[in-house]
Amino acid sequence: MEKRGTLFVISGPSGAGKGTLVKALLEKAIGQNLRISVSATTRQPRNGEVNGQSYWFVKREYFQSMIDEDALLEWAEVYGNYYGTPYRAVEEQLQSGKSVILEIDIQGAMQVRAKFPHAVFIFIAPPSIQELANRIQKRGTDSLEVIKRRLGCAKRELTMAHNYDYIVVNDVVSSAAEKLACIVRAERCRSFRSTDLIDRIVNSQFATHDQSSTPNS
Repeated sequence: MEKRGTLFVISGPSGAGKGTLVKALLEKAIGQNLRISVSATTRQPRNGEVNGQSYWFVKREYFQSMIDEDALLEWAEVYGNYYGTPYRAVEEQLQSGKSVILEIDIQGAMQVRAKFPHAVFIFIAPPSIQELANRIQKRGTDSLEVIKRRLGCAKRELTMAHNYDYIVVNDVVSSAAEKLACIVRAERCRSFRSTDLIDRIVNSQFATHDQSSTPNS
């Protein structure tokens, strides 16, 4: 039977650099068995975003139908738009032995914790609120009013970090990405994920050698 994959839940304030770190992680050799879950959202695409790769961009009515049919692993309303993770796609990947990354908001992460207690929860934090403000402004996609609202929300979200298994401060991307990779490597070695490995070792065959052929000491 295929070993079940691990679910990694990565979240943090808007502008903390979650997407950049996840991309860097997937580019590493360790990312060969990792899959990124594509969320659905009702917000409009930003420049460069591709439907089906960045997000599934859907109408509000369709998203509501997924809520009604309980077809979402988690969902939340953020800044007036819905975001959610289709359940079936994630479960199929995990059952096939692939590990899955959910890059989602904090509301959604807490919903996932209730359904997947063995998932790994990683909080991405900015080095400072000022640096977070600089990053959001550089994106050039939000008005000053929206930026202020995002920063106020970020301060509240940072107080939720203690609900996560790991905290990674995204100060230098290369360093933060390596920390993220180290977490993935360590989690793959957790004892409760490796019981099948121990069973194979215990039940493995071993060769015996004819002592008569052993050279004399």
